[in-house]
Amino acid sequence: MEPVKVGLLGLGTVGGGTATVLSRNAEEIARRAGRGIVIDYAAALDLERARELGLDCRLTQDAFEVVRDPGIDVVVELIGGYSPARELVLEAIDNGKHVVTANKALIALHGNEIFEKAQEKGVMVAFEAAVAGGIPIIKALREGLAANRIEWAAGIINGTGNFILTEMRDKGRDFEEVLREAQALGYAEADPTFDVEGIDAAHKLTIIAAIAFGIPLQFDRCYTEGITRITREDVAFAAELGYRIKHLGITRKTDAGVELRVHPTLIPERRLIANVDGVMNAVLVQGDAVGPTLYYGAGAGAEPTASAVVADLIDVTRTLTADPENRVPHLAFQPDQLSDLPVLEMEAVETAYYLRIQAQDRPGVMADISRILGDEGISIEALIQKEPAEGAATVPVILLTHRVREAAMNRAIEAIENLDTVTAPVTRIRVETLG
Repeated sequence: MEPVKVGLLGLGTVGGGTATVLSRNAEEIARRAGRGIVIDYAAALDLERARELGLDCRLTQDAFEVVRDPGIDVVVELIGGYSPARELVLEAIDNGKHVVTANKALIALHGNEIFEKAQEKGVMVAFEAAVAGGIPIIKALREGLAANRIEWAAGIINGTGNFILTEMRDKGRDFEEVLREAQALGYAEADPTFDVEGIDAAHKLTIIAAIAFGIPLQFDRCYTEGITRITREDVAFAAELGYRIKHLGITRKTDAGVELRVHPTLIPERRLIANVDGVMNAVLVQGDAVGPTLYYGAGAGAEPTASAVVADLIDVTRTLTADPENRVPHLAFQPDQLSDLPVLEMEAVETAYYLRIQAQDRPGVMADISRILGDEGISIEALIQKEPAEGAATVPVILLTHRVREAAMNRAIEAIENLDTVTAPVTRIRVETLG
């Protein structure tokens, strides 16, 4: 049988890893797929990179030449970003080609349009590598857990942020210092905004939520908060209380709608996911039948991500002759069965809270804070009040609260910050037990 001919767009880290894995494991891949899979045409701005990889195929600097080539069966988009990736993928679909992509931003923002066009043309769009690198979380949610009603999912889905928080905890270092090291090590970009502000994680969480709950992709509805305001003192206080701070993506189905949020989160240190360190990723999924399941592994890197890309290529190859109506749906549920369950505003979400309040060291301050919390129906679970440093007029007051709606906590924080005795903005970190 003729091999499947792949058009590869992009020869960067993941593109190079994909070429390497396809070449090194060609025999094993053919045994699994039922026929060979070969790169027939590749596009890259730097053609010397193709020669370094030992690619024996047609080469071009114009990616549109690849998607328009009638001999290409599957287009693998590894360019990244929104444009021209969107235009390339849509044109590939229009030309009747299947698509494999690792582009989470593309799927999170334009996936609804892309999947509708693919359904119309009877082709597949596979995107396992778009979420958590080499961890097969998409396949687990879409197929392995298909018997379950997914109740919630929570994930460490950005390795850069996890590396920074791990270093801050283990070595007592400041955020900015660790960020500079992450950039030097290649874990963070020169502009680290997508990683440290949670945008990258929000892209991935949007995809997880759509597949878990059968809703359209709604990146613009995802609440996103970064880790730039986390201090080493917060990390130390969390440890004193028996918690660790992780930058989590959390999505939960409730009667009122779907929670979709990315933010720093205190997790009990005994939880497995609290012990996922460094650049590693992990996703915890709760199903009604299976209970909690944890998926752990490398969330980025050349070959871990290529592992997911090539697995998608094998899946596409296996189903090339299948009736399009009988393939696994892109978002797990049949296209006409997607739910209109709304994504909740963050103010409607209920969670517990860690609060760090910098206040003057004088009588009555704690009574004022307690009164404000009580007026909003917020009860205190734990309290740490440190002795002031020598000569200091203020002290940090650390509170853990019971669960309460975000709207009530917002009002309480505003009132606390308006106290004359409170000298700095309140640091608020949400708390999840993930039990």
